[in-house]
Formats: sequence, structure tokens, C-alpha cells
Amino acid sequence: MVYIMFLFLFGLVLGLAAVASNPSPYFAALGLVMVAGMGCGVLVGHGGSFLSLVLFLIYLGGMLVVFAYSAALAAEPYPETWGSWPVLGVMLVYLGVVVLTAGGFLGGWYESSWVSADEYSEFTIFRGDMGGVALMYSVGGGLLVLSAWVLLLTLFVVLELTRGLSRGALRAV
Repeated sequence: MVYIMFLFLFGLVLGLAAVASNPSPYFAALGLVMVAGMGCGVLVGHGGSFLSLVLFLIYLGGMLVVFAYSAALAAEPYPETWGSWPVLGVMLVYLGVVVLTAGGFLGGWYESSWVSADEYSEFTIFRGDMGGVALMYSVGGGLLVLSAWVLLLTLFVVLELTRGLSRGALRAV
């Protein structure tokens, strides 16, 4: 389990560096989907399977809006990819900063920080994510409805901005 969590965390950091270093919105939106998947994998590894499913669905809705907006506004025929030298150089700089920062905090990491919520099952009567589900619906239900409404509003704003050349707010210059 430790190796799978290490793989998820490594993919999360690599995806964040890919999103931060890429000037093309097409590949940045793809990197955001990868980061969302890896982050939800980390949550599943720590016992929050339902919460990771809800977050992944919300992230996919948000990424759909971001991708629609970026595809409508970016009209470059040959976008920069992750294999081009300027993007690869910036990504290596970001990863170097992450490695140096992690090296500074290396003494504080121990094996017990990798333990998931379900490994203490003999001390509790619930699973690790069931308490989170109850809290999310009791305390965080309004925030879930608000986030769904904001995503819907953002989708309508993007569709209005990119509706067409004659009636939309953005026109080809």
C-alpha cells in the first residue's frame, strides 16, 4: 500500500509541475484532470472513497468548463507540448524546487504518516470514510449545492462568451 500511495503522490507532484509549466491550455487542462485523479487516489488510499468520488466528479465538471473555455479562446495551430525544450526546462526547475523543499523536510517524515484510516479498525465501529460522509451531508451540504451552482453558472458564462462571432461577447479580432 505504501508503494501505491507513493505512486499516487509522485503522479500528483509531477502533474502539478506539468500544469504549472505548460503555456498551452489544452495540455494544462489534461494535466489538471491527471492531478485530480491522483489526488483522489491519495484520498482513496487514506480511506475516503466516497469523498474522493464526489471530489472527482466536481473536478471533472470544473475541468469540462476550463477545457471548453481554453479551447474556445486558444486558437494556436501548433501548441507547445510537454516535450518542447522551454516547457521541459521550466518543468525541471519546478521539480528541482520541489525536491529541494522536500529535502528540507525529510527528517519529519516517518512510516506512521502513511497509515490509512482503515488500519485502526479495531478501535472504531465505523469505516474511515463513513464519518466523513455524514459530516459532508450534515455540515457541508450547503457548500456542495453552492459549488454545483457555481459550476453551472460558470458553464453558462463560458457558453455565452463563446457563443458565436455575431452574438457572443468575444469576437475574432
